[in-house]
Amino acid sequence: MAKTNAVRILEAAGVVFSVHEYDASDGKIDGISVAQKCGRSLDMVFKTLVATGKTTGLNVFVVPVEFELDLKKAATAAGDKYIEMIKSKDLEPLTGYIHGGCSPVGMKKQFPTFIDEMALLSETICVSAGRVGLQVELAPRDLAAVAGAKFYDLV
Repeated sequence: MAKTNAVRILEAAGVVFSVHEYDASDGKIDGISVAQKCGRSLDMVFKTLVATGKTTGLNVFVVPVEFELDLKKAATAAGDKYIEMIKSKDLEPLTGYIHGGCSPVGMKKQFPTFIDEMALLSETICVSAGRVGLQVELAPRDLAAVAGAKFYDLV
């Protein structure tokens, strides 16, 4: 397994985590497919979304794959009046990650990060390890500590 920035950062932080590789050759890289391929329940697998606020700029939101980000709740969490998702083509230049491989850990720059509070209901959760075909599984509070994230109701 090639190490990603996210994996290196988690190792350096001394976080306990495991890595799950999955086959993405069929093009099915949506969160629900990833959960099935990794043998994890939907409530354990979270997707990383990047949005921009009118006044706050870029923010990162980590939500369960089976739910949609509530933009009003996201704006409240970020302390902004309005938030919208960034365009997929803008993801890599801004974060260093591509769609389907965006991790809340190891972006080009540290952005304000918010994890849906449902993560706290699981002992561990899975998020992208920074490339398509790779997930990391770790305790939600460890993810929050490494990503500088806060927990909010986001869905």
